[in-house]
Amino acid sequence: MSDVPDRIRACRHCAPRFRATASAHEPAPVVWFERGARILVASQAPGMRAHLSGKPFDDPSGVRLRQWMGMDENTFWDRRNVAIVPMGFCFPGYDAAGGDIPPPKVCAEMWRKPALQHAGDPPVTLLIGGYAQAWHLGKGKVTDRVRDWRALAPRVWCLPHPSWRNTAWLKRHPWFEAETLPALQSAIREALA
Repeated sequence: MSDVPDRIRACRHCAPRFRATASAHEPAPVVWFERGARILVASQAPGMRAHLSGKPFDDPSGVRLRQWMGMDENTFWDRRNVAIVPMGFCFPGYDAAGGDIPPPKVCAEMWRKPALQHAGDPPVTLLIGGYAQAWHLGKGKVTDRVRDWRALAPRVWCLPHPSWRNTAWLKRHPWFEAETLPALQSAIREALA
């Protein structure tokens, strides 16, 4: 299995770690990228719904992300258009309080570079959330990076996580929907044209 996506799908490195979580699940890498995609979504890790369906962003966060991108489901889930390379390819599990566990660093150490090399260099990259932004850009605050979108646009866009938990963040920062999203959608339309 020399093909990177197949090797990631077969990975079971974190099985003992995931069995020890409150969700006590088995690894099920969600691999959603191929060479030549026009948009790279660098995200955190699949949630439980993506773990079960095998489709990334197959949840309310995905609905919001597609709205932000100005993209319908068929376009988004077409691997020729969108490559999704998370910091962790498997659902990391729930902690004792029912919260999502951060993606294990070992996944990015093992798979991130090969996955990004396989995906290539798309014209637009979305860095979603603090984990992906830190890996690509070093330490920094998500809000500052999102606010300073013009510094990296039109190729790279820092976004908050589209989770419902960030609804309050969106209300505190109305410039994101008023200024950032129209520019992002324009860059995406151009990349897909």
